[in-house]
Amino acid sequence: MPDLLSPPPAEPAESLALAEYAERAYLEYALSVVKGRALPDVCDGQKPVQRRILYAMQRMGLAAGAKPVKSARVVGDVLGKFHPHGDTAAYDALVRMAQGFSQRYPLIDGQGNFGSRDGDGAAAMRYTEARLAPIARLLLDELDEGTVDFVPNYDGSTDEPRLLPARLPFVLLNGASGIAVGLATEVPSHNLREVAAAAVALIRDEKLPDDELFALLPGPDFPGGGQVISTPAEIRDAYASGRGSLKVRARWTTEDLARGQWQLVVTELPPGTSAAKVLEEIEELTNPKVKAGKKALTQEQVQLKQTVLAVLDAVRDESSKDAPVRLVFEPKSRSVDPHELVNTLLAHTSLETSVPVNLTMVGADGRPTQKGLRQVFTEWIGFRRATVERRTRHRLAKVLDRIHVLEGRQLVLLNIDEVIRIIRNADEPKPALIERFKLTDRQAEDILEIRLRQLARLEAIRIEQELKDLRDEQKKLDEILGSPAALKRTLIKEIEADAKQYGDARRTLIQADRRAVAEVKVIDEPVTVVASRKGWVRALKGHEVDTAT
Repeated sequence: MPDLLSPPPAEPAESLALAEYAERAYLEYALSVVKGRALPDVCDGQKPVQRRILYAMQRMGLAAGAKPVKSARVVGDVLGKFHPHGDTAAYDALVRMAQGFSQRYPLIDGQGNFGSRDGDGAAAMRYTEARLAPIARLLLDELDEGTVDFVPNYDGSTDEPRLLPARLPFVLLNGASGIAVGLATEVPSHNLREVAAAAVALIRDEKLPDDELFALLPGPDFPGGGQVISTPAEIRDAYASGRGSLKVRARWTTEDLARGQWQLVVTELPPGTSAAKVLEEIEELTNPKVKAGKKALTQEQVQLKQTVLAVLDAVRDESSKDAPVRLVFEPKSRSVDPHELVNTLLAHTSLETSVPVNLTMVGADGRPTQKGLRQVFTEWIGFRRATVERRTRHRLAKVLDRIHVLEGRQLVLLNIDEVIRIIRNADEPKPALIERFKLTDRQAEDILEIRLRQLARLEAIRIEQELKDLRDEQKKLDEILGSPAALKRTLIKEIEADAKQYGDARRTLIQADRRAVAEVKVIDEPVTVVASRKGWVRALKGHEVDTAT
């Protein structure tokens, strides 16, 4: 029988309280979602799945000029080597990176049906094909130049880059959207030329005033165009704090028809709005359904229906390949004021909407935080400066190694007969060459592997010219590493060259305007208000009312 007075047995050393285990496990899960899936990195602007897709495609040889391959091959390579998650998640990310209406600067060139802005999904990955877009080289070209760290993949069978050596701040160019555990991000896209100009200005002057910075980057530049109607002060506040909301509306034109008729044509939509969505909203306004739990339409529904039908006769979607967005609105009559029709549509549909701004991302220190626009630029510039320094050191090491080898060859060409004699007669020619000519192991190995054709007189001239070019390059590389001013000039020169090659005109108009307000017209008609002795109140039409009834 157990001794009731004896102490309970000690818990095993590996035991853990359930509450502590749950807290630790949930924290690890949260950090995994935040850093491993949902948030972009301020350095290269990519989420892990996007980074892995780009790297896998580069390893597969899918450069901009290559023949595209089935998307299923890319997804299989990404899942098998780098991203052990569902194939749907990887393919959805690939599709989004190829959609010109989702990303301002698509990184993937997709062939086939990659969906539409109206919400149509992409074809299955066994049908579509993909390759890298030309602008993707700004993320991938310097990978093999010692610019970034490589880490083991999930099973240790190969390595993958921890970051991509972005030559421009892609977190601002293409923006990002994601929901993590306790965190979310909504980074709008921006124009490449404006982002490059702001980066160059901050490199030249770290204390650049906010007014000058926001003048260079006045606001977002959405893929679908539209018009930002928020005031400059509202945009500035959102950028300064890293959080805010901007008002964006569609853009339209008025087309004149025969006999004084006219029609309103919407050609650009706010982000997140599609032609199909607008048509659904108008159908709901003009043909409302009785709400659940109600027996008839509410007074508000009736009023909205009357308001819209008073100015709008018909709407149709004429979007095509040549006109990605063309929504045509026909007025009730030619006497309808165009401003009244536009105001009604903006007030009651998503032709005018709010776009959130939440600059939350993984910082250069590896921590997910909300950053202001200046901090985003500052951290990216620091990353780019470190990247160029690493690239320069890597290149300098190669240049010095090549100079070292060529100096050994030059010495051999001056004593070619003796070198041949040593190689023919010595049992161990390598130590003999090292001892006779004071060569290094690296030089002696190169001499023993050299071909006879490279011992000709013409080769000596080539060596002299190559040595001259390499020593000039060495001097420039040493200057970059030894002079902050030279490093700064290099950064600016590269950014300006990339902006010139890949920059384009702004699509989104930034022009402050008042938000559209719904105006409910009250019909001016005579009424008689009757109050009974018991306190009841009624409104009757007209003034000829029999009070006896």
